[in-house]
Amino acid sequence: MNTENENVEKFSQSITFKAIIIGSLTLLMLIPGMMIQNLIQERKVRSTETIEKINAKWSNAQTINGPVLTVPYTTTSTDANNKSILERHFFNLAPEELNIKAKLFPEVRHYGIYKTILYKSELQISGNFNKIDNQSFEGGVIHWNEAFLTIGVSDLRGITNNIDFVLEGCHYTAEAGGKTENGIVGKGLVVTPDNAALFQAGKSLHFSCNLSLNGSSDMNFIPLGKITKVQMSGAWKSPGFIGSFSPEYKLNEKDFTATWNVLHFNRDIPESWIDKDIESFQDSSFGVNLVDPVDHYQQNMRSAKYAFMFIALTFVVFFFVEILTRKKIHPIQYLLVGIALILFYSLLLSISEQLNFGFAYLIASAATIGLITIYAQSIFKNALQTSILATILSVLYVFLYVVLQLEDIALLIGSIGLFLILGIIMYFSRKINWYKHDEELITNSEILNTEITE
Repeated sequence: MNTENENVEKFSQSITFKAIIIGSLTLLMLIPGMMIQNLIQERKVRSTETIEKINAKWSNAQTINGPVLTVPYTTTSTDANNKSILERHFFNLAPEELNIKAKLFPEVRHYGIYKTILYKSELQISGNFNKIDNQSFEGGVIHWNEAFLTIGVSDLRGITNNIDFVLEGCHYTAEAGGKTENGIVGKGLVVTPDNAALFQAGKSLHFSCNLSLNGSSDMNFIPLGKITKVQMSGAWKSPGFIGSFSPEYKLNEKDFTATWNVLHFNRDIPESWIDKDIESFQDSSFGVNLVDPVDHYQQNMRSAKYAFMFIALTFVVFFFVEILTRKKIHPIQYLLVGIALILFYSLLLSISEQLNFGFAYLIASAATIGLITIYAQSIFKNALQTSILATILSVLYVFLYVVLQLEDIALLIGSIGLFLILGIIMYFSRKINWYKHDEELITNSEILNTEITE
């Protein structure tokens, strides 16, 4: 029984046991690490919800759809009792050509610790409809005087001007909402020419209008025209081009220009359709997203994923110091250092909501390195060892910041960096006789126990 107790005591004094304890503490620190990641996600969701509320008061992201020409007609059929049934249908015609010139005037607005990207825009919409083929109406009675045009705008609150719609040289006023029988535009502006002769002439119809529109985050277009050309420019240096089509674009430090040319065989949109045969054309949309180049929540989340590496490497440094200097470091001291490393991410998150991420990172890392360095000095009681630890921590935090900035090659640089760090650890540990250290530690423990007994 005594032999078993002695063996247990010897093992508890060995470096192997200490390594197991340190490894267990490292894994234990994954729990607060995950809590930090959940906190970052929670703050990001709250930020998104707040920004959505702010945008809703101004205007949401805009999608421009149309114009679409709709002509009502009626057909007569008979039922089983030979009774006549009158059915009303709507023939919808998409533009032959659709040209849109859009100028965006973005601005960043701050609300407390949150900020959102809003914009004003000026759009020039023009094009033409092909001549209407009477055979498309299935032999029904065409109600030319009830024909109307619809321009889809996803958020009508963003419209800031009275729309003067010009059709074949005639000016008409666009009204909000009402007729959505074409089935794809949804909320929109309706133009009712009330001019049967205009549509019965059997020729193409030219149209144009100017639209002043407020929105937020992004602007999108539906390429309804058989040939659709969209030219967009804006004072924003980091636009994101989204949707089903990529533009030709030019970027500089202050603004951008982009041009889309979409042909009818590039998208799955018919030239005409009856009633609501078409549910939506959103799959063919494209546009610009005014990207915020500094998403501190994303950077916080990326940095938090390196928490395990920081804790493990810092513990390794303390462990090597313990082995090489024969100074015992209690597991509680390892735990306190691990908590300090975890608190870095909480500091970074809270400060980055108030300041630029770079400054927040500098403040949080300096505070963490300072705290651990002062604590290490009380443990090591050696200026050189403490300085080495502070240098290693500084290099690690600089390395992490560089990785966070290099988005495209972050994985490559991170992998190479970790490989080099592992190589350095293996190099400095190559001459350590782990069994000898265990034996010396056990022998010293036995001598100390003997002296105490005597």
